Amino acid sequence: MNPDNTFDWASATDVGRVRNNNEDALAASTEIGIFVLADGMGGHKSGEIASNLAITTVLDHLSHTLPELIPGRIDEDIGYTRESIAIREAIIHANETIHQTAQKQIEYEGMGTTIVLLGFYGPRMTVAHVGDSRVYRFRNEQLEQLTSDHTMLQELVDRGFYTEEEAQKSMHKNLVTRALGADATVAVDIQEDLVLPGDTYLLCSDGLHDFVDSTHIIEYITTIDDLNKCSKQLIEEANRNGGRDNISLILIRPKGTFRIKKPLISKIKSWISKK
Repeated sequence: MNPDNTFDWASATDVGRVRNNNEDALAASTEIGIFVLADGMGGHKSGEIASNLAITTVLDHLSHTLPELIPGRIDEDIGYTRESIAIREAIIHANETIHQTAQKQIEYEGMGTTIVLLGFYGPRMTVAHVGDSRVYRFRNEQLEQLTSDHTMLQELVDRGFYTEEEAQKSMHKNLVTRALGADATVAVDIQEDLVLPGDTYLLCSDGLHDFVDSTHIIEYITTIDDLNKCSKQLIEEANRNGGRDNISLILIRPKGTFRIKKPLISKIKSWISKK
């Protein structure tokens, strides 16, 4: 577990029982309240390149933009906080970087990656995602999936062609309809909500959520208080159930209201803008 003043959190990643390479990537920057996970795709290790490019590009972008913002201020034209707008711009920038890299280097042609990000600021949080990596929230003994998979199968479920139960048994659940790097532009799904005391958040790749059902996720979160141990148990459960993909996750339990520690010049700018 990685305790600090605002978050208890832990992460884990595993190659699984079938794949030779781990194309997942994950990272956290508690200094800016950002947790991010990516699941790469493409041959000749290009999936690893894509997922790592996504993570590093997004964190680099946000480390420069987020400290300059007044927490929670809403852009009236767009209807989202400026933090959410910065997060979306960072992911769009990562998409451009991956796509351009694939265009320039033949060995990376066709590479791409999912991305899922959770950002905290003040009493609020933002979820952003592209692809089928997920964010769950455990609150009041209930597990809620906050993201909707960008997959062909999910589109068929949304249109009523499959039930959720039928979809779970499908052999084609991982055909993604959106990924970073696949095209020159990408649509990023964004949502905002309040953070409440006792919330626990789970970011994960499909290597976890395809092999560990909600009942078992709830069981581990409620019975194992240590997030490090909990994350390892979830990895082991996914491997016991087949482990046919890379498995990655981040568990986060906020301990209070998060605020970025701004450099002096940013504090002066914020003070002036409030006058």
